[in-house]
Amino acid sequence: MSLHRSFLAGRSGGRHKNVLSRVDRLAKLQAEGKWSPEEDSVYGLPKVANRKLVGKK
Repeated sequence: MSLHRSFLAGRSGGRHKNVLSRVDRLAKLQAEGKWSPEEDSVYGLPKVANRKLVGKK
């Protein structure tokens, strides 16, 4: 019986993620200057686009 591809360990580390976790979203917003831990809440965060840039060959 074969394993589903989501159960294979180690291969998903370098993959592009379309959905960011809350920690990733906070880090990206903080780097852009759109969120600060002292002033803003962690609830109701704006959406963060995570686009993969692919260059032409």
